[in-house]
Amino acid sequence: MKLNDAVFGAIFLALGALVLFAIQGFPKIPGQPVGPALFPGIIATVLCATGVVLLFQGWQRRRAEGEPWLAWEPWVRSPRHMGALAVLIGSALLYILAANALGFLVTATLILTALFIVLRVPPGRAVLIAVVATLVVHFAFYKLLRVPLPWGVLTPYAW
Repeated sequence: MKLNDAVFGAIFLALGALVLFAIQGFPKIPGQPVGPALFPGIIATVLCATGVVLLFQGWQRRRAEGEPWLAWEPWVRSPRHMGALAVLIGSALLYILAANALGFLVTATLILTALFIVLRVPPGRAVLIAVVATLVVHFAFYKLLRVPLPWGVLTPYAW
């Protein structure tokens, strides 16, 4: 799917304006020339400026070349690719809904295995790679970065 630049420009402009509106309530720090709203305000201003440029360019291109607002790519008609997209979206939903109950190790292994199988990795290899990748990611986040990942069904065995 290809979206006209004007669509992204409008999204960026709206997001930047929303941030600029939200930072108005940030407190001022007495005796300080800058406050907590400075950096979000700078980023939001740049986002708004970028949005205006994209909006203008996309609108010009639409008028000059007749470029559509939305153009579907050929993969959208492919059942295999649509199935892979469904598994990807389902994986994100599964993690959101089941990670606390099942735990990171179980959920990530299931998700990676499903994604590898959709990408036509042989099932045995898919499971092996999913287990190894899950353990590596768990080690990196849980042990090195000290991010508290859920244990779920493995809570009694948490080490």
